Amino acid sequence: MTLLVVVAVFVVVVAVMAIIDLFQTRHAVRRNYPLIGRLRYLLEKIGPELRQYIVTDNDEERPFSRDQRRWVYASAKRENQYFGFGSDSKMDAPQYPIIRHSVFPFDVPDAVDPTDESYLPCTKVLGEWRNRPKAFRPESVVNISAMSFGSLSGVAVESLNRGAKIAGCMHNTGEGGVSRHHRHGGDLILQFGTGYFGARNPDGTFNLHKAVELVETTPSIRCIEIKLSQGAKPGLGGRLPGPKVTEEIAQARGVPVGITVASPSSHSAFNSVPTMIDFIETLAEATGLPVGIKSAVGDRQFWSELAHAMALTGRGPDFIAIDGGEGGTGAAPLAFSDHVSLPYRMGMAEVFRTFASQGMHDKVVWIGAGRLGFPGEGLLAMALGADMINVAREAMMAVGCIQAQRCHTGHCPTGVATQSPWLTRGLDPDDKSVRAANYVMSLRHELLMLAHACGHAHPAFVGGEAIDLLVEGDEAISLWDHYRYDKTWWEPITSRSDELVQIMYSGV
Repeated sequence: MTLLVVVAVFVVVVAVMAIIDLFQTRHAVRRNYPLIGRLRYLLEKIGPELRQYIVTDNDEERPFSRDQRRWVYASAKRENQYFGFGSDSKMDAPQYPIIRHSVFPFDVPDAVDPTDESYLPCTKVLGEWRNRPKAFRPESVVNISAMSFGSLSGVAVESLNRGAKIAGCMHNTGEGGVSRHHRHGGDLILQFGTGYFGARNPDGTFNLHKAVELVETTPSIRCIEIKLSQGAKPGLGGRLPGPKVTEEIAQARGVPVGITVASPSSHSAFNSVPTMIDFIETLAEATGLPVGIKSAVGDRQFWSELAHAMALTGRGPDFIAIDGGEGGTGAAPLAFSDHVSLPYRMGMAEVFRTFASQGMHDKVVWIGAGRLGFPGEGLLAMALGADMINVAREAMMAVGCIQAQRCHTGHCPTGVATQSPWLTRGLDPDDKSVRAANYVMSLRHELLMLAHACGHAHPAFVGGEAIDLLVEGDEAISLWDHYRYDKTWWEPITSRSDELVQIMYSGV
């Protein structure tokens, strides 16, 4: 009898659904094909997951291929990172990079453990050119990029920060302020966007006193980054709807609970290159910290004016983070993520050449971002001039992201990019922090191995002559020739190389 009741209920439910489909007017497929038409929307909903595991080739999925994801997951779990039976990459694809190894690789001291994750510091001292009181040499060339609490869950932020402490790298707060989840021992890059969260007046303008207070009460903050724009949605502001402004998020951002918060499209604290430099210098003087900027590359005139002003006055940012148009975000208009701002390679080359023409290229620390969290792309980024690289989505994958592409919905299935208590309960910071650290250390290790294969002690010393880009047919062109410069034309590589070898292997 019970079975008959269940069947009857099922039939009634199906019949009701069919009637609804027949008479609704919003979806033609469901109206023309009751019930069956619903499968179309189900398949569309789970399409990314199906393509990842069933349909696409290993090197085909975007933004990260199955091979790339597998490498991150294996690195994070400390599993076998090797791939068998050769490469299945499309080596004849235009712009495919080929690394020209040296016949005489770098001779690593015998006492160095080849399986070690490798201490890989930055070749430059951050804040040195402006003699900042709290200048320092970053201990890791790989650091975790800006992802705010609110965009990411609290447990994801905690996992990344604890992982940064284990790996000895830095963790960018993102523009959402410093939350309790950022205070687990990892060094911080404090980011201020146009909303100045954590250091703002009630009207949304910048409050220097609050910024200084935040720095003084958070010893883990090592430097400050002013976000001008990001690769995925440059030139756009943002809105955080009131219902999402929880008490915890409001406390971190310094805004009222439950009230919609707007991030303007431009800064209110400055509106030109000279006033931006004044703002940077004021902030650096008040905190003693190195201060830099992050930006996607669009307007050429801005970079020319900035390089010229820095050369003329001897004032300006201590570091410049170039964010490629490939960069990711929780949500952005498709036209912006697809078409606005240059990809990293083009953007970095254009800005570096501009600064080199003014003799300012070696004064600042260069940071690259935009799908650079893999050894080959990371080495190429540094060959173009980057001293360090930032990783964001790759770090998300290390703590559990499966590229479900649900960041903008609040329904991230692994609890990384959502505030849902039910979904975030599946993410354990004790486990995921170790995975984040493993990934960062693995990336550093492989970057160092590639540098050694090219005959250099450090990946930042590898120049464009060591990397070719494939072009049409069977031809290849060096990075040097393709972008019409090589950083080794200007940089005093030799002097810094001797210093870094001493620092890296002093304990041997």
